[in-house]
Amino acid sequence: MRATLLVPGPLGTVSGGYGYDRRIVAGLGAGGHVVDVAELAGAHPLPDAAARAAAAAAWAALPAGSVPVIDGLGLPAFADQAGDFAARHAVGLIHHPTCLEAGLAEADQAALEAAERALFAALPRIVVTSEATAETLRARFGVAAARIAVVVPGTDPAARATGSGGPGCQILAVGSLIPRKGHDVLLRALARLFDLDWRLTIAGGPLDGMQAQSLGALAEELGITQRVTFAGTVVDGALEALWRAADIFALATRYEGYGMAIAEALARGLPVAVTDGGAAGALVTPEAGVVCAVDDVVTLSKSLRRMIFDTGLRASMAEAAWALGQALPGWPAQAAAFAAAIAPPA
Repeated sequence: MRATLLVPGPLGTVSGGYGYDRRIVAGLGAGGHVVDVAELAGAHPLPDAAARAAAAAAWAALPAGSVPVIDGLGLPAFADQAGDFAARHAVGLIHHPTCLEAGLAEADQAALEAAERALFAALPRIVVTSEATAETLRARFGVAAARIAVVVPGTDPAARATGSGGPGCQILAVGSLIPRKGHDVLLRALARLFDLDWRLTIAGGPLDGMQAQSLGALAEELGITQRVTFAGTVVDGALEALWRAADIFALATRYEGYGMAIAEALARGLPVAVTDGGAAGALVTPEAGVVCAVDDVVTLSKSLRRMIFDTGLRASMAEAAWALGQALPGWPAQAAAFAAAIAPPA
């Protein structure tokens, strides 16, 4: 099989969704399939003229017989090509509907929802990364269940976290500095714990410059600047060192199509404190961590207080998280499932 991934460039951007795309591309290649990647210029998901032109050019350049796989972030730019989706057996790769991105203006959200509704209807097949996203497409967008395949991300085997060694508690959050990740909620929750010894590291690039400035200002306003490190984009060995030294993983996300960072935390045996936005809490059992409502600063703060203060509870959660993480599927199996999901009908 030959496939072409159509995605806003560059694919090397460090983010959960693009991490999925990269690993699927690599897995398909390892499985003997031919995969081309077309990186789209312009602004996405609210496409400008450059984005629409890039989409048109990439569509026109598709190799004969190649299955087009359109990443959901770039899908709105293909409105003019929607009439050809069925003939080309096009596939939408939807991490989550872009209209659900936090921080959008009301008019932009409405425009994106209308565009996605029409595009989802035109796609003969859609791959989503969680059952929660599948349910959203069925319930909110009216997509027939028969056209949806769920292929969750794989999780790499990882060394178990050893922790900070105390006496304080090292908390790690991994996620881009965008409103959807809820870092502001996490900062407010931790600021209430002024009597406990904790430190927070947020590993994630400033995809939104204004949001990055806002978070820094919020930390200063809350009086916790000395306790919070904004590490920026961290990869490879440096990121692994942060995982290894963490005692708790926390993410107050407002919406996740799956929650790859949460899965990675579990794979390392880290107890987690997360919110239930989208699929974010689906991986977490009560034994392995806590799941709070989106934007519930008070409950998240109380939950973190217990986890930071009670080292015995934290150790018990770490054992449960490790066991849970070892049962998560790997990337080779998920790449094979993806190949089966996008294969054109015989």
